[in-house]
Amino acid sequence: MFYTFLTYVVRPILWLVFRPRVVGGENVPADGPLIVASNHLSFIDSFIIPLAVPRPVTYIAKAEYFAGGGPRRNLVRWFLGNLGHVPVQRGAQRAAMGALEQAVEILAAGGAFAIYPEGTRSPDGRLYRGRTGVGWLVLESGARVLPVALEGTERIQPIGASRPRVFGPRPTVRIGAPMDFSQYRDLPPAKARRAVTDEIVDTIQKMSGQEYAAVYNGRADTPS
Repeated sequence: MFYTFLTYVVRPILWLVFRPRVVGGENVPADGPLIVASNHLSFIDSFIIPLAVPRPVTYIAKAEYFAGGGPRRNLVRWFLGNLGHVPVQRGAQRAAMGALEQAVEILAAGGAFAIYPEGTRSPDGRLYRGRTGVGWLVLESGARVLPVALEGTERIQPIGASRPRVFGPRPTVRIGAPMDFSQYRDLPPAKARRAVTDEIVDTIQKMSGQEYAAVYNGRADTPS
């Protein structure tokens, strides 16, 4: 019911407000388990991607978004909760793995789950080294990965901004062909997770054109 409301009411409004350019929309599988892996530039990325991916997508979301009071916090908590977003504590390894285990359940049911391999938003526009939680999720679930490259969302709502600029710069969403990683299953687990993660991030980098930072983003809140 809520997703139907989003599809026919909220989605058209957000589309008019943000007017994203979508390149490669034909690459999105209509059904089946799917991991949507994207670079991360702005808080609104988790709102822009669902506009470009025409099926329900669940995210890991910082637990802070579900806490606190006030009209804005209540609205965010209601919105994310109804979308089925999975809260995770920043820097808590056990909580992060618990969220990823929930993601496996979502994928096993044929759903789509989105994750930012960098772990959190880039502070300077560069693409940071991927955390291997995404590699673990790929190998555990066997799901294909849909690489997504965002451009311009940081100009709509930079880090620290309390609200997005409506009717501002148009973001671009580039969607690549689904990636299969079954060939990595026979590698040692740690090596396989690293190889999968690096290939995903390399694909995103080629699509986004971002400068690559060969270090972890220190602000990350998902496991490495």
